[in-house]
Amino acid sequence: MKTPASLLCALFIAASTVFSAQAQALKGDVQAGERKNTMCMGCHGIIGYQATFPEVHKVPKIAGQNEKYILNALAAYKSGERKHASMRGIAASLSDQDMADVAAYYAQLGVDPGAAPLGKAPAGSAKAAELVAKGACTSCHGESFSQPVDPGFPKVAGQYRDYLFVALKSYKAEGNPHVGRGNAVMGGVAKQFSHAELKVLAEYLASLPGEVKTVPEKRLR
Repeated sequence: MKTPASLLCALFIAASTVFSAQAQALKGDVQAGERKNTMCMGCHGIIGYQATFPEVHKVPKIAGQNEKYILNALAAYKSGERKHASMRGIAASLSDQDMADVAAYYAQLGVDPGAAPLGKAPAGSAKAAELVAKGACTSCHGESFSQPVDPGFPKVAGQYRDYLFVALKSYKAEGNPHVGRGNAVMGGVAKQFSHAELKVLAEYLASLPGEVKTVPEKRLR
């Protein structure tokens, strides 16, 4: 039976709550986050920088990403829910307050406060539209794919195509000690699709106007 989009999103919201009550109450400090992002800027502060694990792909654009999503992602790497050796090592070195500060910093980085919200995403190919509908993608990520219905979800419009493809595939991984993401809801979504179909989805999302970007760090300019 196909899960209704409303229920799917409700489950996704529940699954995105990965912190203790104490951590959820923490308030990120932007200036502190700028001082603490030394381990981040070497990859996320270089436009087009490529990682080599689990395959060659550009590291994601995180400037302008949702603060709560960045926080959730770091916590998932720290707990091992997301399997990625280097990211887990970095996240493990951060306290809950450190993660909150870094998330607050990147969420506002490069953001134009006066910019109008993006409207409904342009239609892609017929195949892309079919896959978006099958995955009920807009029910969580919004019609622009930049205003998700919950800030714990990522903005995915305009994200790097190869990163999106690798991320989507990782939700399908099972029994691999080095690769995988433990979000059961996204796993259920991704497993509906072949790798070829995930590549079509990734190409469509990457082609859209988005709000996330890579902002070169002052220390690297």
